[in-house]
Amino acid sequence: MKKMLAMVLAVVLCASVLAGCGSKDNGAKKLTVGTNAEFPPFEYVGDDGQPDGFDVALIKAIGEKMGREVVVENMAFESLVAAVGTKIDVAIAGMTVNDERKQSVDFSENYYEAVQYVIVKKGSDIKTADDLKGKNIGVQIGTTGMFLAEDIENANVKSYNKGLDAVNDLRNDRVDLVIIDKNPAMVFQSKYQDELEIMDGADFDFEKEYYAIACPKGSDIVAEINAAIDSLKQDGTFDKLVQKYIEE
Repeated sequence: MKKMLAMVLAVVLCASVLAGCGSKDNGAKKLTVGTNAEFPPFEYVGDDGQPDGFDVALIKAIGEKMGREVVVENMAFESLVAAVGTKIDVAIAGMTVNDERKQSVDFSENYYEAVQYVIVKKGSDIKTADDLKGKNIGVQIGTTGMFLAEDIENANVKSYNKGLDAVNDLRNDRVDLVIIDKNPAMVFQSKYQDELEIMDGADFDFEKEYYAIACPKGSDIVAEINAAIDSLKQDGTFDKLVQKYIEE
């Protein structure tokens, strides 16, 4: 009887250990990704109510290369950097690499080159960098557009959680212009093409910027993500995603 009981306990213990290991493996295979689905075409809420867009498709393809299940969390943009390594594993959200963010996170290799654009109402007299001085400027919180606007002489900067909210205030004459990345600017202008026009940030002396994936400081995951990005570029997947989400 004792021998039988010992055998039963051994089987139960073994099953428990295996179950525990299985749970741990399943957890390790998940890649929790933070984004802000208010930045089309890079991230937005799809018809199914879930985050979609170029960045979301890219990180899912990266996860597949890494053999990890990607779980996307939609968060406020300004909270993403602080959440990396705690609430989320990485963040992808049209995030520009800059020195301030580098103090908190490590970045993957750059995957997209961008520039800020200026959105104005049709007929606006805003044409040059000097014309931005003293204006009411709409921006999305935590973005490069916000940082640029804050450096403009006598500008009154109004920040929004969503780029679309800034655009709507422009349409209703609550701000004079909106500064936002090129591709979202093109999306918003196409939606309101009878009302709005866009201008290249180069006309306002805005420099080019680069998007990358934010990772925990000192994490080996940077090398894994870089290897996956390189593989996606080599097999043509990256270009297909650009064509589908950005160039179509």
